[in-house]
Amino acid sequence: MSDHRADFAGRTALITGAASGIGAEVARWLDVRGIAELVLVDIDAAGLEALELTCQVRRHVGDVGDPALWDDIEAGITRLDHALINAGVANGAPLAEFDFAEWRRIMSINLDGAFLGLRAALRAMKRSGGKSVVLTSSVVGEKAVAHTGAYGVSKAGVGHLAKIAAAEHLADGIRINAVAPGRVDTPIWTKTDHFRALEADLGREAALRTLGNQVGGDHAFTSATEIAGQIGFLLSDECANITGQVLVSDGGYSI
Repeated sequence: MSDHRADFAGRTALITGAASGIGAEVARWLDVRGIAELVLVDIDAAGLEALELTCQVRRHVGDVGDPALWDDIEAGITRLDHALINAGVANGAPLAEFDFAEWRRIMSINLDGAFLGLRAALRAMKRSGGKSVVLTSSVVGEKAVAHTGAYGVSKAGVGHLAKIAAAEHLADGIRINAVAPGRVDTPIWTKTDHFRALEADLGREAALRTLGNQVGGDHAFTSATEIAGQIGFLLSDECANITGQVLVSDGGYSI
């Protein structure tokens, strides 16, 4: 292990939405860099169990929008250095046609879950001298895009939540930032009805290209591994002077 400041030796991190996609890649990224313990949260128990990591791992299965889950998680945390508040779901339709139950489902996971997870993380960090938090927003939280409905609104809220939290915790030395990816090849998109229809008609690779073209060209559809590296950088001591920012990583779509 090098002595590079991006190393996380001896530290503990919390990751929500850890069973797949960006969350799972960040868990692997931190594991390689010597993280001592990961607290992983997801509703997908099988996905959490399938993660092969060398560090100590505590797994919590449940709905991030459930306050009781966070009461249990927070009670078991004695030290927390970093957190990635990442759990989310997506769906889209014109606002005039958006089902309210689906609106509430997305808001509960994406925004309520982000608040509950961030609140628990900040409480634990204040007790133990924690360092940094990253929340996963989205480019559609920065740029208005038709048919993104509750997803876009919830992710706009996540970005602003990060900024408010950063302002509140300057004196505590806890940095809070957000990352706002464009389209990423993760289940949040590839499990949607829209993608499945494209995949059935065109095949997976062509469906990914088509979806990418809708947000700025083929280069706009990136990998979870690339986003994980950017999140890791924001979590690291290399970013000791950066807080209250939303890093947009969208291949130029929002220009």
